[in-house]
Amino acid sequence: MSGLYYYFIRFLLSIVFLLFTRRQVKGRENIPKKGPLLVVVNHVSMVDPPLVAVVFNRRLKFMAKEELFRSWFLGFIVGNLGVFPVQRGKPNREALRRAETILAKGQALVIFPEGTRSRDVRLQAALHGAAQIARRGKAPLIPVAIAVSRNPADKRWFLKRPRVVVNIGRPFYLPPADDKLAKERRVELTNLIMKRIAELLPAEHRGDYGELVTADDAS
Repeated sequence: MSGLYYYFIRFLLSIVFLLFTRRQVKGRENIPKKGPLLVVVNHVSMVDPPLVAVVFNRRLKFMAKEELFRSWFLGFIVGNLGVFPVQRGKPNREALRRAETILAKGQALVIFPEGTRSRDVRLQAALHGAAQIARRGKAPLIPVAIAVSRNPADKRWFLKRPRVVVNIGRPFYLPPADDKLAKERRVELTNLIMKRIAELLPAEHRGDYGELVTADDAS
């Protein structure tokens, strides 16, 4: 599908968020207008991907769980919105190659490092895919933190017009590392990515990465 389809769907989604949430966006000026970009976001609800699409003034690609594509209807919609599947808990060489291609073309890719939604809105242990993609794609990362006033586990969450804060940090690069990352190095780089996200969240939402954030980092 053309970019027109993407922006039309994004426009419709923006109306939905306007009606059903009290949204606040911080740091939009930190988004580079062009060039490759890996957007790393914490994951608190099913609406995170469309929310990020609405907030960003660039067309985005998304790496998402393959379960979204089991329904032909939903798969058709998200597939034409730039979403491609990844299998959780398994080697994903094809997904990694596709991610590298997106970045090589100077496009923006969104990934949720935790791999699944947090049930209590606090950060949980992340997978190492974001670090691998960033290193191999040699792209800057931009951290995005989503904080909500109500736990999305409540099925009526969207009907209560929750307050949603999207905090966008400054782009950064991972430090130099070998192409074949040792496990300890993958953990170190993943922690660095999650620390950048945690810095943008309220202290009570930092979860597994709260200890990495100092008072100076969060100021």
